[in-house]
Amino acid sequence: MNDILLLPGDGIGPEIMREAQKVLAVLAPELSWQQGLIGGAAFDETGLPLPDKTLQQARDSRMVLLAAVGGPKWDQIDPALRPEQGLLKIRKALGLFANLRPAKLYPQLVNASSLKPERIAGLDLIIVRELTGGLYFGEPRGIRQLANGEREGFNTAVYSESEIIRIGRVAFELALKRNQKLCSVDKANVLEVARLWREVMTDLGRREYPQVALSHLYADNALMQLIRAPKQFDVMVTGNMFGDLLSDAAAELTGSIGMLPSASLNDSGFGLYEPCHGSAPDIAGKGIANPLATLLSLAMGLRYSLNLPAKAQQLEDAIARVLASGVRTADIALANEKTMSTVAMGDAVIKALC
Repeated sequence: MNDILLLPGDGIGPEIMREAQKVLAVLAPELSWQQGLIGGAAFDETGLPLPDKTLQQARDSRMVLLAAVGGPKWDQIDPALRPEQGLLKIRKALGLFANLRPAKLYPQLVNASSLKPERIAGLDLIIVRELTGGLYFGEPRGIRQLANGEREGFNTAVYSESEIIRIGRVAFELALKRNQKLCSVDKANVLEVARLWREVMTDLGRREYPQVALSHLYADNALMQLIRAPKQFDVMVTGNMFGDLLSDAAAELTGSIGMLPSASLNDSGFGLYEPCHGSAPDIAGKGIANPLATLLSLAMGLRYSLNLPAKAQQLEDAIARVLASGVRTADIALANEKTMSTVAMGDAVIKALC
C-alpha cells in the first residue's frame, strides 16, 4: 500500500504539484508516494482521461492529491473523453461522495478580499457538497434532435433518500464538532428533488441530531447571504450543482480561489484532495500560480486520511507564518505589494517548516 498518489494533471497542475512534492520531502519524508496521469495529460498519452492504471494506483494508495484538470486544448474532443470526465469518473469509482470545502480567511489577507474587512474578518465556514449524485450524474442525459429538427439538451436531477441521509450525516457530524449550526441549501420551492432533500434533512436532524440548529435556505438566497453576511454561516450542506456554485463564491471571500483547498471522502475515510482553483491555463507555465491551496489540501489529507494531525497543523502553521511575513503570489497581493513566484512561495513554506 502506497501512502499518496500525486496527480499533477493539466495547466498549472504540474507547477503547483512540484511545490507539494518539495514540502512533502521536508515535512514527512517517511511517507511513500507515486505519480499518475489524469485529465488532458492522460488523454494525450493514453487516449483516456482516467486510465485503468491510474484508478488502480488510487486504490492502492491511502489518499490522492490532485492538482488540476482541463484546458482549452481539449475543448473540441468527444465530451465523453474530455479531461473533466477523468475527475468525475474517479470520484464515482472511489465512492467519493462527500466534498468538504473550508473557506477560512487568514487575518493577513483580510484586505485581499473583495468584501469590507468588517464583514469578512474572522470568516471560518465549511461547505459540505454531495459529489456523486444530482444533476451532474443523473440519467437520462444527452442532446437529441426533435421532430422539427431543433436540438434539445437534457439532464436529470435525482437524489435518493439514502444519498441525502449519507451526506447529511457528514454535515451534521461536522456541525457537532464546530458550533452546532447547519444550513441546508436547496430549491424546494420549484424542484421535487429538492423538496425530498429538505424533508429528509429535517427528519434526520430531528431524529439523530437534535442538538444541532438546522436551518434551510433556497440556493439563490443562500448565495446572496453568503456575499452579504458570510459570517452568519458555520457549516452548509447542499447538493452537487448548488455546492459547486456556493463553494466558488466562498473562495472569493477568502481573497483568492488560490487559497481554497478541498477534500472528497468516501465511507472508509479514503480521500481525494485538490485545490478548488482549476487548471488556470491562462497562467500555466508562467511560474506565478499560488501553490497554497494545494498545500492546504495536502494538510487536509494528512489530517483526514493519513491520521497525521500534528503534521497537518505544522503545515498550516507554516503557511500562516509565511503570510504573516508578507510573502505573496500575484493573486493575493495588493497593488503596492511585491509578488513572488510559485517556486519562491513553496520555498518560503519549506523555510517556515524548518
